[in-house]
Amino acid sequence: MSFIKSTLYQTMGHSPLQVLTHPLLTEKSITVSVKRDDLLHPDISGNKWRKLKYNLLYAEANNKNHLISFGGAFSNHIHALAAACHHFKFQSTGIIRGEAHYASNSTLSQVQKWGMELQFIDRKTYRLKAQEAYLTTLQAQYPDAYIIPEGGSNKLAVPGVEEVIEELIQQCHLPIDHIFTATGSAGTLAGLISGALKYSPNTIVNGIAVLKDAHYLTQTVKGFVKQDKKVSWHLHTDFHEGGYGKISPALADFCHQFTSDTDIPIEPIYSGKMFYALWQLIEQDHFPVGTHIVALHTGGLQGLAGLKAQKRFIPLV
Repeated sequence: MSFIKSTLYQTMGHSPLQVLTHPLLTEKSITVSVKRDDLLHPDISGNKWRKLKYNLLYAEANNKNHLISFGGAFSNHIHALAAACHHFKFQSTGIIRGEAHYASNSTLSQVQKWGMELQFIDRKTYRLKAQEAYLTTLQAQYPDAYIIPEGGSNKLAVPGVEEVIEELIQQCHLPIDHIFTATGSAGTLAGLISGALKYSPNTIVNGIAVLKDAHYLTQTVKGFVKQDKKVSWHLHTDFHEGGYGKISPALADFCHQFTSDTDIPIEPIYSGKMFYALWQLIEQDHFPVGTHIVALHTGGLQGLAGLKAQKRFIPLV
């Protein structure tokens, strides 16, 4: 396929693995390595690329040159989709929750520069985004388009995320006892579980839910992953800090301190909550001495500009 031969595709490569040095880790005799998927590409980074990869391949193989998906006004997924469509020459449409005045924010201004058409819908209509009747109407409006769900989480997202585990097996000098990821729509968590089943069955996969009352995501994961063999995984639902997009003072302080200590930029919506939860678990002696943990940095750093503009979170840099 021409997509596979693309120069940009070839330059994506493997994201680096960074071993952290931190007083807490020394005190507890724990090793934490960070899979820096935030460094995959300047525009298409993190788990959003992982989940889009095979959706893009499917669209190309089926001669679908128009991609449509859903997101909020500062959506990392919409940003990554617009960038990918720009670089790989697809037409794109974003179905955006909210009012048209959001079109001027940092995220949506950029996606329009990449050529994405925006369609704003109210919150009541947006809640229909996964319902068959709404999707049938949308498909009739765009008969030649390929529709990707919100967040990019579908069965085609899973093999892209599996490749994180495959890469880690090549990069790690230690067995991977645990891997952690932030969890929103559960596609990344499902992909890591599926990857562990294939490549690292003794690794325990952990998702930190970033939204409140996220227990239902357990069933979502089971819908994505056929677990013929047993792999241990756990969805942690008590570290949401009040709900999706909520930023407690403690979380904001942690994100600033973590970046200062490690020189790794994080944001408080996804990666910050994951690292904050992991740090709390380490402090509580949740892991035995000698444990090796890999934390997947899922990117999302483009959202920092929006948080800063809203004065909700001021990044260090």
